[in-house]
Amino acid sequence: MLSSDTLKNVPQKPGVYFFKNRSGKILYIGKAKNLSKRIYSYFTKGRDQPYKLSLILKGAYKIEHIITATEKEALILEGNLIKKYRPRYNVILKDDANYPLLKLDINNRYPRLIIVRRMKNDGALYFGPFTSASAVRSTLRLIGPILPLRKCNKKEIPKRSRPCLNYQLGRCLAPCCLHVGVEDYQEIVDQVKLFLEGRNRELISQLKEIMQKAARELNFEKAARARDQIRAVEKTVERQTIVSTGMKDQDIIGISCYDKEAGVVILLVRSGYMVGSRNYAIRYKWENPGEVLEAFLKQYYRDKEFIPPDIILSYAIDDKELISEWLTGKAGKKVSISVPSRGDKKKLVNMAVVNAENILLKRRESDQSAILEEAKSVLKLKRKPEHIEGIDVSNLRGDLAVASLVTFVEGLPQKSGYRNYRIKEVKGIDDYSMIAEVIKRRLKKSKPPDLFVIDGGKGHLSVALKTIDAFALVPPPDVISIAKADKGKPGAIDRIYLPNRKNPLILARNHPVLSLLMRIRDETHRRAISYYRKRRKKELTGSKLDRIPGVGPKRKKALLKYFGDIESLSRAEIEELKGVPGISQRIAKNSFDYFHIKSP
Repeated sequence: MLSSDTLKNVPQKPGVYFFKNRSGKILYIGKAKNLSKRIYSYFTKGRDQPYKLSLILKGAYKIEHIITATEKEALILEGNLIKKYRPRYNVILKDDANYPLLKLDINNRYPRLIIVRRMKNDGALYFGPFTSASAVRSTLRLIGPILPLRKCNKKEIPKRSRPCLNYQLGRCLAPCCLHVGVEDYQEIVDQVKLFLEGRNRELISQLKEIMQKAARELNFEKAARARDQIRAVEKTVERQTIVSTGMKDQDIIGISCYDKEAGVVILLVRSGYMVGSRNYAIRYKWENPGEVLEAFLKQYYRDKEFIPPDIILSYAIDDKELISEWLTGKAGKKVSISVPSRGDKKKLVNMAVVNAENILLKRRESDQSAILEEAKSVLKLKRKPEHIEGIDVSNLRGDLAVASLVTFVEGLPQKSGYRNYRIKEVKGIDDYSMIAEVIKRRLKKSKPPDLFVIDGGKGHLSVALKTIDAFALVPPPDVISIAKADKGKPGAIDRIYLPNRKNPLILARNHPVLSLLMRIRDETHRRAISYYRKRRKKELTGSKLDRIPGVGPKRKKALLKYFGDIESLSRAEIEELKGVPGISQRIAKNSFDYFHIKSP
């Protein structure tokens, strides 16, 4: 654990600081305008400190720092160090192999454009990621006839005696066997870069210059090729939607967060036209959306050659001015960052957020599908558990016993399938019989789930199996139980009980199937406890008058006002009760009978 003694040698200068654990591993990297003040703040928050900070301080053994000349330099250094060390408690832009990218190796004399799955620090240019392989292949097909880069599968140009079919189709200049000047080829490479960056207006202007120059030099073949390229690009632009009447270059960035994962979508607006989007997934720990977005900006724009002058965000960030200054320096022109509250920009931001939510939903569904497939294998189930229901009971010495049932579909909670049960058939403390009652009542209602998850041990599983067998369902639903780890036992973890298996199944703490089962069990337990407390509170605070037939809130108020308290009311005769305004002969008799004949 750290102490405030750590501050003794920390200067009041800008820089970067590291939290390290006892083994020297970096837990967190941050930057500060004043290192001393920033680090000191970690020791003055007391009980109000964020959960993430408490975890960092708990695991940290020492703090180190690097002094920089300015806060801007600290920002740049922070980004580089996070990229290098990838600390546990920093937001990390996920390098997702599921998303393809286009790679243009500008270090090669004759670069080619290829599809890759991972970005490397090799000096090449990367465009993407694209949402799917079909999207990136479609982009390649579009570029081929317009901007004919070589299509060879080799890194270096192979030596051929004659051109391949791509040359005949006008999709390649065939530098493998024909003389193609490096400058001429580089001209096409620059045009590809403009096209992939969405700078189509700039590309068309460049192609017109090439066409006019070639015409002046009587190089009509080159002029005709440039003319055809202009027409092809203009057709592409025609299909795009204008979103900015000011013909601006903008990046619209929306973020959606759920369960420690964020989806980020960037809508690319170039010269006022929507030309594409980029999707990212980020794993994060305990930050709010603004902090995640700020970390994303630092990483996303760190290696970008083109930065638009207008960046529009869905959430505000703390270091807006500093990041704007940093981006301005990188772009060589003013870059502004804004969070709109209304108007056209707000509509664009909302569009980005909706897309981010959709991307995150698809990722969650994809991840959950894989977990459910693994659950089928690990738990020895008859089928993939796409529909799971969890059951738990709650009572105090058998009093006011209740049960809850929660529903998970495709690995995600479905609130419309949640149910509460009042235990009717069981008296006293008998959790097994209560589980049996709930399963009976559930199976009489509708089609059973693929899997029942019972909160309990081997006995709970046994009674659930017997109850289900009595219904002779074909096919019967699978059923397992999960018991909490023994308290006080170091290293103890939850136990999973399976049919026809003597000993419990023990999975690793971070196993995705265990995490899913624990989530279902905890949700069921939470709901059962909540429902029991609600019933208990109502029972304890409810008046005895609520149990008298025909006595509602108004008559209860009138009776208490007339007699003063329950004790006086309980001794009243029928004639006295009839004297209360609003109390009829029937209500008076019901009240008298309740206290004298059915007295508790």
